[in-house]
Order: sequence, then structure tokens, then C-alpha cells
Amino acid sequence: MDEDIYFHKTVTLRAWKQSLRFRTSQELFSSHDIDTGTRFLLRTIVEADYVKPRRVLDLGCGYGPIGLTLKNLYPDSTVHMVDKDALAIEYSRQNAELNGLEGVEIYGSLGYDDVKRKDFDLIVANIPGKAGEAVIAYMLREAAYYLASVGLAAIVVVAPLEDTAAKILEDTPGIEVLLRRNRSGHAVFHYRFSGESEPVKPDRSALERGVYHRKNVTMRPEGLEYAMQTAYGLPEYDSLSHGSEMLFKALKDIRGRNIKHAVVYHPGQGHTAAALWKLFRPESITLVDRDLLALRYTQLNLVLNGCPPEHISTSHQVGIASQNSEKADLVIGVAREEEGRNASILTLRQATERLADDGMIILAAGSTAITRLVAYVESQSVLRVKTRERRRGNSLLVLERA
Repeated sequence: MDEDIYFHKTVTLRAWKQSLRFRTSQELFSSHDIDTGTRFLLRTIVEADYVKPRRVLDLGCGYGPIGLTLKNLYPDSTVHMVDKDALAIEYSRQNAELNGLEGVEIYGSLGYDDVKRKDFDLIVANIPGKAGEAVIAYMLREAAYYLASVGLAAIVVVAPLEDTAAKILEDTPGIEVLLRRNRSGHAVFHYRFSGESEPVKPDRSALERGVYHRKNVTMRPEGLEYAMQTAYGLPEYDSLSHGSEMLFKALKDIRGRNIKHAVVYHPGQGHTAAALWKLFRPESITLVDRDLLALRYTQLNLVLNGCPPEHISTSHQVGIASQNSEKADLVIGVAREEEGRNASILTLRQATERLADDGMIILAAGSTAITRLVAYVESQSVLRVKTRERRRGNSLLVLERA
């Protein structure tokens, strides 16, 4: 990141004669302090006094409190920490460095799909409170494919999900629950797989097998028609937001423009990317987002609508800074208002840097965010406002080089 505009505060975890510091962001879970579920899960692992794990996987690591604490407790271990959010990956890396911890691999993964090995002695996870039953079942059951033969999994869930997690474990053949404990609104489960033979890992990813699948829809906005497979956990699963409707109209207004390379920022389910492909057939489309689920579903939906896979590239990152020298004829997307003013301005700066001389930027956001961006544009004299529209609390901004 150009500058750490996402930083919120530093929190400290003191336990077991150690003290670790964690830089946090308000964009990440439990930014104010280490949450009680994380502390509870760690305590049960330490108190169980299992054989020291040599290889640990922290699934959904956030800014790193579980994985980095385990690395500090078991310094000879190798710890893999994964998350679908690129900002979580960034902060986990910062926190590994802050605490002088080496032997930690931190990278993006959608669930288990991108995990680099399958012989972990311990898999840990703080299951998100909003996870659906299908995703919880996936996280609990498919640990089997990534554990060594004597490995175990340890997970924590919020109290409302305790019965769901317990039923999944009870209904899964070959699972032996070693510990079940509840406290402070959370429940912890330790379990292992007791099958004699090594389980056979599916040859398709969780996404390909429909773990995140919500519904199939056919969309017909602005005279366009395209098919979509939508996912739980992403907005606009059966209708468009006002912001997306404004982006569609803006695309139709510039139909006929020569767009060879386009960048789609924060693509969600993939509606704007699908419309872009239908209208312009660019030679290449780059998808940029923090969220691997959004990137994978948008890629899937582009292919579903006839875009050749070789025309699509994805960039799992914070912000929109270019990873190569290719210039974009169009940068289009939704500004993340929840990230704040500085992040929106940084996104616009980065979009400008990757824009071709005759390129165009089209952004949708709330009216307040767009007003701030317009003020920034007018103060810089690098871009000029071509179009600005408002609709039901949302605004559209079309920019060209000054």
C-alpha cells in the first residue's frame, strides 16, 4: 500500500508469558481488541497440551492473532495463514514483522482452495458469525483433506452457531470430537478424523462444486441480457443497486468507444463486468478487488457470458494500483465508501496512474463520497469531470484527463 490509511490502532495480547502486538484496521474483524472467541480458542488449545504441532493452518486469519500467537507458542512450527481479504493478508504480514516472527507463510485463499499443502498437524479457524450452513460444513468437513493422519482441527463459533456446528460434526462419518466447550457466547470444538485410509480430495474447487452458490439468474437491465451465477456473501444476487444501474447507463452512453483494455474495480457478483463484455468485447479485462470471492465469481460469470478465459486477469489486492505497465482505456467500478475519504482518494489516484492518455474513469458511490472526490479532482487539475449524476442518494462520476 502507498500509505497505511487503513490503520486503526495497535492491540496487545498478553498470555502464557508472552506479549504480542497487532496492528488493526476498522475494515477487519475485531479491530478494537482481540475478540473473546479467539482468546477462548487459543486457551483451549494450550490447556489441552497436545503434541506440539509442526505445521499449522490458520483458516481465515484476519489480522493474525490466532496464527501468530501459535507461531510464538510453537516457534519450531511452520504456520500458514490464509484469508480471502487482501487487507487481512496485508495486516497479518505487518504483524508477523512487528513481532519478529519468521517461518510464517501468509497468502490469499478462498477457503481451502488455494492452500499450499495438505499435511497440517493443526487447523484452526474462528468461523465467521454470518457464515451459512453450507460454508460451515465445508470448513469443518474438508479439513480432512489438509490434515496429516494424526492431525486435528480446532474451531470456535458464536453461540447461535453451536448447534449447527455440533450437528455437522455428529453427522459426518469418521469425525471424533475430542473437546466441546462453551463460554462467553462462544463454543469451541476440537476434533479429528479417525478413518483408516487417507480421504480423497475432490478434483474440483469448492467454488466449482457450488459451496458458495446462491442462485442462477438472468438479468435484463438497460436492454442487455446476461446470465449470472450468484454467491452468498456478495450483494446484488437478484437485482441491481442504484449505483450499478448508473454504471450500466454510463456504459451505454459511451457505446462505440474503442476499449481494448478495461479495469473493473470492486466487481461484486460481476454485473458490471458482464455488461462491459457484452457492450465492448475488450481484448483484456482486469478484475481488481480485496475479496477473492468477488474476483472468482466475476471471472466465472464473464466466462459464462462468452468471454474467453484468456481475456481475463484478476488482481487480489488492496486498492487499484497497477501490477504491470499496461494502460487502461477504461477504469470502472464502485468506490468503497466504508473505507473512508482517504482510501477513496487513494483509489482515484491509483486509477489515474493506470489510465491511458485518452482513457476514462467511471465511478459509482454515495453522493457524499462523490462530492469529496469531485473536490479532490478540482484541486489537482489532472482529471476533469465529464459527467456527474445523482440518483436516490447515489452518484455517478465520469472523469477524463484534463
